[in-house]
Amino acid sequence: MELKKELKIFGYLLAFFLAAYFLPIGESRFDNAVYEALELLRWYAREHVLLCLIPAFFIAGVIAVFVSQASVIKYFGAKAKKWKAYMVASVSGIILAVCSCTILPLFSSIHKRGAGLGPAIAFLYSGPAINILAIILTARILGWELGLARIIGAVVFSVVIGLLMAYIFRKEERRRSEEQMNMPDPQETRPLWQTSYHFFVLVFILIFANWGTTEIGGISKWHITAFFGVLFLFSLIYVLKIKWQHVTLVALPVIVSGFFFNAPEIPFVLAVAGLVLLTGLNKGEPREWLYESWGFTKQIMPLLAVGVLVAGLLLGTESGEGLIPNRWVESLVGGNSLQANLFASVFGAFMYFATLTEVPILQGLIASGMGKGSALALLLAGPALSLPNMLVIHNVLGTKKTTVFIILVVIMATISGLIYGAV
Repeated sequence: MELKKELKIFGYLLAFFLAAYFLPIGESRFDNAVYEALELLRWYAREHVLLCLIPAFFIAGVIAVFVSQASVIKYFGAKAKKWKAYMVASVSGIILAVCSCTILPLFSSIHKRGAGLGPAIAFLYSGPAINILAIILTARILGWELGLARIIGAVVFSVVIGLLMAYIFRKEERRRSEEQMNMPDPQETRPLWQTSYHFFVLVFILIFANWGTTEIGGISKWHITAFFGVLFLFSLIYVLKIKWQHVTLVALPVIVSGFFFNAPEIPFVLAVAGLVLLTGLNKGEPREWLYESWGFTKQIMPLLAVGVLVAGLLLGTESGEGLIPNRWVESLVGGNSLQANLFASVFGAFMYFATLTEVPILQGLIASGMGKGSALALLLAGPALSLPNMLVIHNVLGTKKTTVFIILVVIMATISGLIYGAV
């Protein structure tokens, strides 16, 4: 046993040595791929973490602390009506302008609180796949047929994949269901409207801070975000019972910075720092909320960073190539063959797409000869999955469930692409 352990350690050291020894530094493709990986990581940190992931972590913390386990089970677990649980989960993405990574804290939170595997998976898939901004952009740029096919395919996908996952792992789910059926009905510590208010104010801050354009109906999206920020201050005072003097003291630097700095990141940084300070210094639910949000951050952020680096190294960014040449991708996704649709599904599953970026990427691929069926396959597999996303799902669900989920997404996307391309 000791020898086996030592041989395993030796194997890791040997693999690391050989990788370092034969590192192709100086070769243009490798050097460029490393640059693209670091470029993607920098872009991700600047454009995605502060305005997107951090609010998502706090929203996940809300679910973990303020929404009782019994409540989640009531609507998504064994006690819930299946049709209602899947319906809510499958259309949830319409109100969330999130990508495959931002949905992860929310998925992890509802799964942790007792949601059934099927509804949780439906939520995980639908969140990034059918957000309303992406559907509208798809229809405007790529055509209404592809936009309509995307939303129908995504809703149907989320339900079918959720049902299949629940069936495949029915023995494990049966054990969870039996435990949940014995749980008492939820006893909420506060009125439902207060929890809903606190939750949805944060959701709207996430949505408008990440809106695709700077104006919405002639009004700056930052003014709308600031409006919900003010509503959030009231929530801290009246829902979390934090002293108004403390909330005001923390809010003042945020408000002042909004008038003196054009960069929205500065008020956001001050707001996050102030929220951490307020919740950390107040015992009870505020501090629990901070700890739960931090727990999701610790669990998810390192895996996302590694995944983004690897995705950039292999596939590059919109402006540059990784180790895999773009011409290979373009040559493999033309027409409506099984091979083209399968490759588009696999490529989409491993490629990282931030919210809305899949549309311009697809526009370029279609211009290079990509078939409409392959385009739909990539749209259905890409936004819902990515290499960073897979690493986190594996950490939550384990190897077997993650593998089955990825295979189901790829198969369903391939079949949908074949059907759409033939029609």
